Amino acid sequence: MIDKNLREKVENQERLNFDEALELYRENDLLFLARAARRIKESKSGKKIFYIINRHINLTNICSSNCPLCAFQCRSGDNRGYTLELDDVEKILNDFGEIRNLSEIHIVSALHPEKNFNYYLDVIKLVKKKFPAVSINAFTPAEIFNFAQKENKTFAEILTALKSAGVETLPGGGAEIFSPRVREIICPKKLSGEQWLKIMRTAHKLGIKTNASMMFGHVETIEERIEHLIKIRELQDETGGFQAMMLFPFFPANTELGEKFNLRPVGAWENLKMLALSRIILDNFDHFKAFWVMMTLPVAQLALGFGADDLDGTIGEEKIIHAAGSGENKNISRETLSEIISEVGYIPAERNSFYEEKIL
Repeated sequence: MIDKNLREKVENQERLNFDEALELYRENDLLFLARAARRIKESKSGKKIFYIINRHINLTNICSSNCPLCAFQCRSGDNRGYTLELDDVEKILNDFGEIRNLSEIHIVSALHPEKNFNYYLDVIKLVKKKFPAVSINAFTPAEIFNFAQKENKTFAEILTALKSAGVETLPGGGAEIFSPRVREIICPKKLSGEQWLKIMRTAHKLGIKTNASMMFGHVETIEERIEHLIKIRELQDETGGFQAMMLFPFFPANTELGEKFNLRPVGAWENLKMLALSRIILDNFDHFKAFWVMMTLPVAQLALGFGADDLDGTIGEEKIIHAAGSGENKNISRETLSEIISEVGYIPAERNSFYEEKIL
């Protein structure tokens, strides 16, 4: 049973330390966590649940990092590889022109060994030219790190160039688990956890809002999960630049990591437990996403009772998560999102990239 003092501390929405967070996890009182996380959510966003009309573009799956955790990437020369050239991107954007109230275009990719930074800048400029009123949410810290290394530039120089071209926000991918022990196993050639944090700190100082994330359910310990969350909380204390937190349950299908360690996807209990616990630990975050593509729609709907206040968006074509075994549809309508939200007694709120509610 949860210690009385700890229970009161959670109910009073006081900040938890590492040991207290670990105790909450180990007690496994899912309903207590849900109630506490829901109170925090409602204290920040009331009865509203947000969603956005967005589309994803994955520019390439050819990658120099070749992380064991990833089912999307392939090596240069692999016949599964693809790369979108500017003409290809323009055709995709032409299809987006029919989407009513499109608010955001989300662009993430693999770390292509040959494409230079100007290619990515040209993509952003093309998107901005086609959709000047649509926000661009593009490039994870792993990609920013790759650009900086290839161009021999600082993170600030890369981010400033992207901002000038039209990037307004950064997604939170690539964080995985910050633990060096874990990263040596799951993504040994990717940037370190400290480098991820440094890039996000730099983005925030430049006025670029970002998301944060954690990928769990592979080879990490519970202690390493909590350490990860506390590091994110500390950076948010420092900069206030994170808009939302997203938890990614690991999909092991078609991955070297999944095969090597005989991993299975985490269940709904663990998904919801980690969401609620993270909402409690990250007391300085206003928004938590229940990313339906990864959680599945039924679990994402349940997540609205466990502290989540955002279902992300309509998405459209998405390749990275589906490569790892997600069976969810690649597209969903605003009507379906609204129905999912209304069914649990909350109020659907269509937003832009900055959590400003749109008047329909």
